[in-house]
Amino acid sequence: MKTIGQKLTAGLAVCGLAAALLAGCGASSSSSTTKASEQAAAQAASETEAAADGKVYQIGICQLAPHAALDKATQGFEEALIELLGEDHAAFDYQNAQGDAQVCSTIANQFVADGKDLIMANATASLQACANATKDIPVVGTSVTSFASALDIELDENACTGINVTGTNDLTPLQMQAEQIKDIFPDVRQVGILFCSAEINSVYQAEHIKATLDELNVAYKDFSFSDSNDLQAVVTMACSECDVLYIPTDNTAAANTGVIDGVARPAGVPIITGEKDTCAGCGLASISIDFYKIGYRAGEMAYDILVNGADPAVMTVEDPDLNALSYVYNAEIASDLNITLDETYTAID
Repeated sequence: MKTIGQKLTAGLAVCGLAAALLAGCGASSSSSTTKASEQAAAQAASETEAAADGKVYQIGICQLAPHAALDKATQGFEEALIELLGEDHAAFDYQNAQGDAQVCSTIANQFVADGKDLIMANATASLQACANATKDIPVVGTSVTSFASALDIELDENACTGINVTGTNDLTPLQMQAEQIKDIFPDVRQVGILFCSAEINSVYQAEHIKATLDELNVAYKDFSFSDSNDLQAVVTMACSECDVLYIPTDNTAAANTGVIDGVARPAGVPIITGEKDTCAGCGLASISIDFYKIGYRAGEMAYDILVNGADPAVMTVEDPDLNALSYVYNAEIASDLNITLDETYTAID
């Protein structure tokens, strides 16, 4: 098994109100405690039932590539199911396609042949492969920018797929990231949008961030690469034409941050990234979602399917929690480029 992390003004009227509020809080706390107890009891009952019949759920995990963001999503998924099912009732078959979409298809077809109880698809190419491989086995995706674009379908009014697929997306706050560029670099001349043209998720983000850059009157230019083989040449060109680069949540870029940093930092070109771990490798700053949390939530959804019989076709594809965004920066790159960020940002460990 692989388990891949005021001040209050005094006064009688205010005191009276505070007392009333305190009473209300007490009731809310009691309600929350009761609800938590009920949930714990339900989970314990489920684990007891599973133990009684010896059920061990066979779960296939197809991860597109080995990089930190996807690794965290897989870790969150596994840990959620272990906590909910019990360690003895979840058997994970983890397979990594090493960035090759064709290998994702091979992995997915093998999971179907093995008769897995559920498949977790980590990243867009993995979701596409798993959805194509089976219409019967439940597929829970995570780290997918747009389920609609990935599956070439329209989600219904409740953001449900209508097929055997559900999960959590990793759509980053693109408007905020565009505004971040303008905020840090108010005199930016041109932004180079660097992304892999073979990744639908990256193309989607590149197109959507342009709308806000247009509103901000920030010039931009696309610099796309087909795979890691032409990445260095494309980054070199982008750095020669632009004074800031932007990289969305792109799996190829995330797996090759050393190549990007090896060109951009010596050229003195800062990079704003779509997520924290790419920033740790080659970026200056990011407003990032938490990949562990979207993976964990996907695990909770998988539990609901496996144990409670929930139908993935009518389960809402869920967005990241935008109240839990991280404003982070790479202290080493900031120092090398002589850029100072304000207290909004926290240095990446």
